[in-house]
Formats: sequence, structure tokens, C-alpha cells
Amino acid sequence: MKALIAALLLIATPLWADDVPAAARAAQVVWLGEVHDNPAHHVEQARWVAALAPRALVFEMLTSEQVAAVAGIARDDAAALAAATGWADSGWPDFAMYAPIFAAAPQARLYGAAVPRDAARTAMTDGVARTFGARAAAFGLDRALPAAAQAAAEAEQMAAHCNALPPEMLPGFVDIQRLRDAELARAALDALDATGGPVAVITGNGHARRDGGAPAYLLTVRSDITTFSLGQSEAGAIIGQFDALRDAAPADRPDPCAAFRKP
Repeated sequence: MKALIAALLLIATPLWADDVPAAARAAQVVWLGEVHDNPAHHVEQARWVAALAPRALVFEMLTSEQVAAVAGIARDDAAALAAATGWADSGWPDFAMYAPIFAAAPQARLYGAAVPRDAARTAMTDGVARTFGARAAAFGLDRALPAAAQAAAEAEQMAAHCNALPPEMLPGFVDIQRLRDAELARAALDALDATGGPVAVITGNGHARRDGGAPAYLLTVRSDITTFSLGQSEAGAIIGQFDALRDAAPADRPDPCAAFRKP
């Protein structure tokens, strides 16, 4: 596995660099979106990371504790990385899809931006600002979304959950999304301040979008930061605004809404 990853990166990096827009290569923070279980999206992320050569990599999928656990492990040792992070029990898709991303930036400092499940539950009961902590006001979490934006966010959460959520739960789900956006923005800012950038952020499309996702929270704190957002669609389907789009065939997956249609 190590030799294969290294060979692919060595052979293909010049081609990948040509495929990455100049604006992305000049940005301080680059958001690389994905549909989590689409292998083609992770291949594209690895291509961009190899071309960008970021000084820091931020992962939505990792906590700070998991990042600390992989210290000293070679980035092309997929088995060791997966074991150290406890990836198999994390609920994320197979680590084999993410391994080339780690290998593409062997010297980059790693940052985790995952919101633990208990923090997500707390956000629904105690509010997103209290859960986020002292910097909540700087990231705009102490303020409610405008009415139109709140309504749109609730509609998206309903659609994402197969139109099966009780309406009274929607505000809480929107708060969790906001919390995750802000955590990603905070990690990206910390990474940029510590390393000088560039910073690449591996996350879902919903967080990578410019209109209301993590980039907007980052720019709320520091409007001078240059950012670039890549969205990755499936058969042309994607929600949100991005600086660039890449498309792939839908992943082979069961219909996530099938269970809700059973009599």
C-alpha cells in the first residue's frame, strides 16, 4: 500500500498541479468538499492536496485527540494511521479512501475539527454559543440567523434527513450544522496562524460552500483571509456556491431514504 501511494503521487503530481486553478494555489485557506462515501471525491482531494503542498491539513473527521495519537506515524502508513485514530469505530467511510490525502502532504501539520457527539447533543439543549465557548461571538454564533437564512437551512436539513424529521427538531439540527461550520473555521484559523498557510480543509460539501458554510464563519472573524472552495457533485447535483466544481458519478450506495418508505 505504501509503495503504491508513493508511486501514484510521484507520477501524477505534475498533472494534478495543472488541474488546480491559480486562485486556489494563491489562497491561504482552501476548502476541499466531498460527498463522504464517494471514492472519486477523495482521489480529487488528494490531487489538490499534492498540488497545493499545504503546511496544514484540517480534517472534519478527526478530533484533536486523534490528531495527537498519530504523531510520529508516517503519513503513508495507512494501517497505522487507521489504528491510531480508531477510524474503524468512527462511523466514517473506509479509511482507504482517505489514506491518499494523508500521504499527499507528508510534512503538513494536522488539525482536527470534529464535533464530538456529546458536544452536538449539548448544542441542541444548551445552545450553540455556549457549546462553542469563549470565541462564539467572534464567529457570529451568539446571533440568530436571519429569518430567511434560518428557513432555508431548516429546509435543507429536512431534505437531508429524508423529510422525516419532526419540524420542532429542525432548529437544533441547524445549530449543530452551524457548530460544525464554526469548529472547522476555528481550526482553519488556528492552522493558518500557526503555520502561515496554505491550509487545506477536508470536509463535506455542506461545510465547504461559500454561502453559509465554514468559509463564511472564517471570514466573519478575519475578512482579509483569502479562501477558495471546491465543491464535488454527483451527476451534477450539489447544493451551495463554490469557486470551482468537480463532478463524479454517484457512489454505489443503498437508498438512504428507503427505510422511511416501508409500509
